[in-house]
Amino acid sequence: MRLIAFDVEGTLVKARSSWVELHKKFGTWEKGKEYAELFFAGKIDYAKWAELDASLWLGRKKEEILEWADSVEYNDYAFELMDFLRENGFKIALLSSGLMCLAGRVARELKADYVFANELVFKDGKVAGVIPAVDFEGKGAILRRLKEELKPELTVAVGDGFNDLSMFREADVAIAINPHEGVEGDHVVESLREVREIVEGLIGGR
Repeated sequence: MRLIAFDVEGTLVKARSSWVELHKKFGTWEKGKEYAELFFAGKIDYAKWAELDASLWLGRKKEEILEWADSVEYNDYAFELMDFLRENGFKIALLSSGLMCLAGRVARELKADYVFANELVFKDGKVAGVIPAVDFEGKGAILRRLKEELKPELTVAVGDGFNDLSMFREADVAIAINPHEGVEGDHVVESLREVREIVEGLIGGR
């Protein structure tokens, strides 16, 4: 059995950040940007950042959130890549520090085995808070737990951002796809088709 972990936003879909996209949709980005700066300055922790961000959307309808999530487009070759991975004995995990409203949809449609993301809380069909399940460094710990549970012969991680580096460190092979400046993996690619080519090379002799 083999294991592959994917970031979602910017890796499998074209949206780069569900947090930023929803801020822009609801006109709250200026305040959201201030909260991001507080986090990266070390003045608040991730849970507080998520709480503050979600507080800007209190009372927003669940339908508005899902409408946005359903509109996000996939990157080319996402479905074909997943078919190839399943055919070659991979368990597929999606690890997102974005929101489950998008990650859950992607996991269902791509038939992933596991999905982890932060979850907006809804009450009476409206945003009431957030459960911060995947913090900025949390992907590594999640991937480590999956490895301990599944004991795969090969673990691959695919992502594009700084919050993917912790899972890169847990993987046997890290693939950076169109990475942010300063993000490096064992391989750097520009497309999901290239991810398949690298995986084919990895499993060719196994």
